[in-house]
Order: sequence, then C-alpha cells, then structure tokens
Amino acid sequence: MDVFEAMETCRAIRYLKPDPVPQDLIEKVIYGATRASSPGNSQGWDFVVVRDRATKAKLGPVIRERLLPMIEKVPKRPGGEAKMVDGAMHLVREFENVPVWILVCGRKVYPPGAATDQMVDAALYPAAQNLIVSARALGLGTTFTTLQIATEHEMREVLGIPADCSIAVCIALGYPDRPFGPVKRKPVSDVIHWDRW
Repeated sequence: MDVFEAMETCRAIRYLKPDPVPQDLIEKVIYGATRASSPGNSQGWDFVVVRDRATKAKLGPVIRERLLPMIEKVPKRPGGEAKMVDGAMHLVREFENVPVWILVCGRKVYPPGAATDQMVDAALYPAAQNLIVSARALGLGTTFTTLQIATEHEMREVLGIPADCSIAVCIALGYPDRPFGPVKRKPVSDVIHWDRW
C-alpha cells in the first residue's frame, strides 16, 4: 500500500474484532514505529505490548471506574464527535477484549546530561504515528488513547513500567470490525504559511 493511501485512510478504529493478532505483525508495526526520527538518533523509546487477558483484566475495572464517568460528561455533538464519544465508551467498556494494547513509552535520554520532556516527546509521537500508519498498511486498525492519564499509577504497577519512563500514548490494535475510510482534514491551503505567519 502506498504510504499516502495508508495515511489518507488511517481513521481511528475503535471497534476491533477479538481475533488475536500474530506476533510477527505486532513486531512489524513496532519495526515501523522504530523507523521514526528521534533527537540525536537517541531512540529513547520502549513499547509495552499487552496481549494477556489476565493482565488486561487487572486494568479494565479501574479504567472503567475512572474513565466512564469522564466520557459520559462529554457533550455529544452531532457528526464525527458523537461517533468518537461512542467509540471511546466502547473501547473503555471492552478494554479486555481489545486484542492488543501498545503503550509507547520513553526515557529522557537526550541531550546527555540535560535531557528534556520535549526531546523525548519529539521521538515518541513520531514513533506512535509511524506505528499506526504501519498497522494500516498491514490491514490492522488502531486508535490513539490517553487511558494512562487517569490510570498511570495502576498501569505502572501492573505492567512494571519504571518511574523514569514516561507513557506517551496507549494504542489499541487489532483487526477492524468497521471499515477503514478517508480521514477528514482541513485543506492544506488553510494551514500552510509561506515564509512567515
């Protein structure tokens, strides 16, 4: 699949089939993630891949307890936003049934002796984007989530994530239960500024 076709049809897939994803495909999407650029080629990323149902069962209840009330308060405006809210509710309710959760994590390693959050983020978010585009090219659905914001302590405890490692994003991964389709974006002419703002 052409990279532009993958990006143009890489909408958030919040409804996933329960079918397991083969390990070689998971490794392939993480291979794609690690082709991202990083400051000074520091590559300060790590990926926690959660497939085990018992592990997911330790996190699901606290995720639902913390996030369902928050999501329920989001006003449902017509169109895409209502679908996003419904999809977020579905993902939280079905946390254990999502075949794979990938936590994109990283350490402050650059520049040596003066590492910053901005530098690690400059590596983790491109890696996460590469991951979802790679997944799309392989016919796998993904969506970014920020589940870790409300459940970081529990995630660290259950998954053994070190204190010096940040969690940038939690990505749901699996075979799509709804079709891929075009992303809706502003025209480039609305966001580009030539030579100055």
